[in-house]
Amino acid sequence: MKAIVISIGGSVLFSEDIDISFFNQLIVLLKKSSKKNKIFIVVGGGKTARTYIKLGRELNFNEKTLDEIGIKITRINAEILARILKISNKDIPFTTKEAKDIDKPIVVMGGTTPGHSTDMVGAELAEKTHADKYIIATNVDGIYDKDPNKYSDAKKLIKVSIKKLIEKYGANWSSAGKNIVIDGPALEIIQRAKIPTFVVNGKKLDQLEKVITNQKFNGSTIKL
Repeated sequence: MKAIVISIGGSVLFSEDIDISFFNQLIVLLKKSSKKNKIFIVVGGGKTARTYIKLGRELNFNEKTLDEIGIKITRINAEILARILKISNKDIPFTTKEAKDIDKPIVVMGGTTPGHSTDMVGAELAEKTHADKYIIATNVDGIYDKDPNKYSDAKKLIKVSIKKLIEKYGANWSSAGKNIVIDGPALEIIQRAKIPTFVVNGKKLDQLEKVITNQKFNGSTIKL
C-alpha cells in the first residue's frame, strides 16, 4: 500500500468560523482515501499559533520558546482531528519515526522540535515512509510569485522547480510563526529525497481529492 503525506495548514481546519460540514466532508475524503493508501497527516498551527507567537515576541520570548509554543498548538490541533477521525491514533507522536511506526489506516501528528515548521515535518515523514507523494494543503490555490492575499496581481505558478524555490526562499528557518507556503528546511528535504510534491487549496476538497487520485487539479506542482 502506497503512503501519502498531507500537510494541512491550521488555518484550513481552524479558521475563525469553524465549519462543521467541512470537517465532516474532510473525514469522508480521508477515510475513503485510506482504503487504497496509508495516509499520514501533519497538522499546522494556523492563526492561533501565530497569535500566541506574536504575543510571546512582544513579551521578548526567545525564538526557541516561540517555536515550542507553536508546536504545542499544532499538537492540540492534531489531537482534535485525530479524535474526529476515530480510525487514527489517539496519542499524537512526538517524532516522525513514531508516526511511521503507528499501525493505523490514518496517522495524525503535529510539530516536533524547534527550528522548522510542520512543512518540514511533513517532508521528513514523506522521506521516511517513501511516500508516493507529499501534498501541502494550504489556504491559497497553490504557489504564487507573491502573497495573493496581499497583492491582486499575484501570479500562480502551476509548475515551479525546487531549485527556483530554494533560490528565492533559501533552505533555512528564519523565525517562528512565519506565514509562507513552504519553509526552507522542507524545500531542502524535498530536493534531497526527490519527493513528488503538490500544493493545493485545502479548503477545496474536490481539488485535494484530485491530487490524491492523480487527476488534473487546480494548484501547483513542484518540479524536482
